[in-house]
Amino acid sequence: MKGGSMAALYGEVSWFCCGNSWGPCGTVGKGACGTCNSGSRQHAWPNTSAACLTITRPDRCGETLARRTCGHVHTTTNRCTGKAIATSIADCGPQTDLFCGERTCCGSVCGSNRVIDLTPSAYSAIGSLSTGLLPAMIT
Repeated sequence: MKGGSMAALYGEVSWFCCGNSWGPCGTVGKGACGTCNSGSRQHAWPNTSAACLTITRPDRCGETLARRTCGHVHTTTNRCTGKAIATSIADCGPQTDLFCGERTCCGSVCGSNRVIDLTPSAYSAIGSLSTGLLPAMIT
């Protein structure tokens, strides 16, 4: 890793609810960073802290994810459409180890293992909430 960047990571993107009511979400907690809001362009990352990594365990799926803390910006690209969005970390998640080997495809393009959760606002900018999962590239 050079200059704080990371190599592209390929996997699945899902969405989750946090903070104030938005779209399909009711009012729920503010996430691990205390700033999460379903209507904001934010995401959850499985390695925001040692405590988070203990819960999410991406290593059990063969994923080695860099430690990134609250506020760090990732760009998530929907590999089916090429649409991309930049979002900041606001929570810990997804619990990657619960979805080891899960596979989502569009045609011949596939992603395995949930590696990032977007808020509904962010997810809907790159795909339909009704899909629930998309193959993605995260940088």
